[in-house]
Amino acid sequence: MAIKRYQLLADKLSAMIREGSLLAGDKLPSVRQASRQFSVSPSTVFKAYYQLEDRGLIRARQRSGYYVSENIGTVLPEPSRSKPQLVSSEVSINELVFSVLDSIRATATVPLGTAFPSHELFPMDQLSNSLAKANRSAKFIDTAVNVAPGYKALRRMIAVRYRTVGIDVAADDVIITNGAMEGLTLALQAVTQPGDTVAIESPGFYAALQTIERLHLKAIEIPMHPQDGADLDALTQMLKSQQIKACWLMSNFQNPLGSSMPEANKQSLVSLLSHYDIPLIEDDVYGELYFGKHYPAPLKTYDKKGLVIHCSSFSKTLAPTYRVGWTLAGRYYEKIRRAKLMTTLSTALPVQMALADYLNRGSYDKHLRKLRQLLEDQQRQMAASIAEHFPAGTKVSRPQGGYFLWVEFPSGVDALSLYKLALERDILIAPGPIFSVNGDYQHCIRLNYGQPMGRVAEAVKVIGELAHGLL
Repeated sequence: MAIKRYQLLADKLSAMIREGSLLAGDKLPSVRQASRQFSVSPSTVFKAYYQLEDRGLIRARQRSGYYVSENIGTVLPEPSRSKPQLVSSEVSINELVFSVLDSIRATATVPLGTAFPSHELFPMDQLSNSLAKANRSAKFIDTAVNVAPGYKALRRMIAVRYRTVGIDVAADDVIITNGAMEGLTLALQAVTQPGDTVAIESPGFYAALQTIERLHLKAIEIPMHPQDGADLDALTQMLKSQQIKACWLMSNFQNPLGSSMPEANKQSLVSLLSHYDIPLIEDDVYGELYFGKHYPAPLKTYDKKGLVIHCSSFSKTLAPTYRVGWTLAGRYYEKIRRAKLMTTLSTALPVQMALADYLNRGSYDKHLRKLRQLLEDQQRQMAASIAEHFPAGTKVSRPQGGYFLWVEFPSGVDALSLYKLALERDILIAPGPIFSVNGDYQHCIRLNYGQPMGRVAEAVKVIGELAHGLL
């Protein structure tokens, strides 16, 4: 797939910043000057500057132009494109994952390996007021009325949010679930049978691998690019040679790599799977945590045949402890609704009512804007700290949203050994092997920059010292 001119220009300017040709605080050429200097159109310059701004490398100053970010520090190279084995495999990862998750119970731990940002980032007082109101007003009959698909007022508000970004969704298209994970699991159950093969990203979310293992399915791993996500050429070859029954993907700020598929790739992916009539399970829990100017279109945007089962949640953006998610199930709506009824019956009504009340107050978008800016700033601080303290040769991802960094160490640093050493110092990291079917990524870790930076800075320094000691 040809690289667009604005991407080439953005990469060129990024390299100039990384190499020190452009220093923190330096002013970039004006759009007109850059257009002449690099022999491209002004629109190409604008797009390149927007991409650099999304990466946190430059900042716009009103009536002054664009400047290299003051606290950018050294920009490390990105991790390598992943190279998993393109074969269908049994999954056996639960023991390793549970050993890591059980470590979170230590309250003194600096939780850089968790899958949630700090509770300090969320409007807990406002949510508590809404929950108290819901508990006072909820009636027994309401529970019977609002079993799957869920509380109508909340489903209506979720649908409205999609319509504002151009996705035609009605309240009756939404099924409320116990977090996105229940929706994703029900979706996988709806489209597979034991023994089927599911295509999944590599590195990929460990909970997806656990679900595949629990449902006695097989997995085939899709190579990933640190910026553009799933390798569509590799997926195309896999579809030609393998009996794949479903795909499970994150196109926006993928966990753990942080990559986001370009819009053209998203359209191509949906078209490709539509051609083979293969259902696509979309995990879009981080989509609202973008650092740019617009919500990146989910794969559901391009779904014409109802094959995309889109799952999301408030757990990453608003209320982690409420465990409220939802599914846009397309042609599988009735099957998933009935499966929800036969498993958990209904998501807790008071928390659904509380979220509907909070959304009705109109504070959600203001909260999101503040959260995005904070996460972007914290990402930049963590990346600068990694560049300062980690061994030479370290690579780190540069996501344009979410709250994870994927770190690739030199080959001498074993992630599981580093994980154990860090845990002895009350620091939790997520070792790379839990994100792979075959225990790959032995020199990689995932770090969560959605934690209070006061503790994080010292923790990153300690991790760097431990990593140096393993070389």
